[in-house]
Amino acid sequence: MTNITANFKNLDLHFKFPAGTSRGVLLHKPSTFLMLRKDGFTGIGECSTIPDLSIDPMDTYSNKLNEICRLLNEGVDPDTFDLEEYPSIAFGLETALLDLAAKGCKCLFPSSFTQGTTGIPINGLVWMGDKAFMEKQIREKIAAGYHCIKLKVGANEFETELEIIAAIRKEFSASDIEIRLDANGAFKPHDALEKLNKLSVFDVHSIEQPIRQHQVEAMAELCAKSPIPIVLDEELIGVKPSEREALLEKIKPAYIILKPSLIGGFKESEEWIRLAEEQHVGWWITSALEANIGLNAIAQWTATLGSRLPQGLGTGQLYTNNVPSPLEIKQATLYYNPESNWDLNSIL
Repeated sequence: MTNITANFKNLDLHFKFPAGTSRGVLLHKPSTFLMLRKDGFTGIGECSTIPDLSIDPMDTYSNKLNEICRLLNEGVDPDTFDLEEYPSIAFGLETALLDLAAKGCKCLFPSSFTQGTTGIPINGLVWMGDKAFMEKQIREKIAAGYHCIKLKVGANEFETELEIIAAIRKEFSASDIEIRLDANGAFKPHDALEKLNKLSVFDVHSIEQPIRQHQVEAMAELCAKSPIPIVLDEELIGVKPSEREALLEKIKPAYIILKPSLIGGFKESEEWIRLAEEQHVGWWITSALEANIGLNAIAQWTATLGSRLPQGLGTGQLYTNNVPSPLEIKQATLYYNPESNWDLNSIL
């Protein structure tokens, strides 16, 4: 690892609209780009955090990045770095090294996806807001060809959310439109099952994190009784490798969602997949509001996994100041256009 020059640059990403979840409304999101230079080539990785969700300690975040860059500049082997408390930096470093090995071409996992001949089916994400805003998003997603729609729920009145979902089902059957829900932990353990029973009449595919993480007993009971398959998302963040198998065995979810930025990168995600498949737990991949640098890496990796489920990789159009890239969405499918160029001026 000699002759590497490492540095990083911060970029504040601005949402095109207030992005509402049950945890609050996002107007902007910080990302950091780790750049490794060697032999005239630059590898770039994105260290992406989400406020109040990522476990990375933000008070020491810049210090850790400076330390990583110093160690890399000194020729220290990155495999020796302890980044367990900084999963987003682990992901950014992993992807920067992959990009550097690829001579900075951003083709980290060559496949038919990077050749532009195949795409990745994705879900259409509907953000929280008032009823009119959510219904407008739903109409736009269906008009754009989405057959799988993911709705953020838990911030509005529950009856209003039921009305929104009922309106979809009145017009579209489950075979026409698959409905996924994401509560981001908004329901309370004492009434979550009652709400899931009411939602189940609409042929809902699944619901992510109905109650907040770290309530293992309550989540396990909910998974056992729920009429809707339950997906673990936030529950995976910060779980130590030695505790992962036991967590899945205890809760017995129907699915898990993997967000490499939040759980430490591709190697850690692949270990979660291995454990899930051993226990017959399904899975899919979701981006975690990265800019196109991180999204590109996740999409290319996802394409190698062979999953046929719609993935949660449609976040590249969220920002007014995203990094222009070859990623394109056509007919609810994410493609990589090898004829398009990257524009890295905002981060180099």
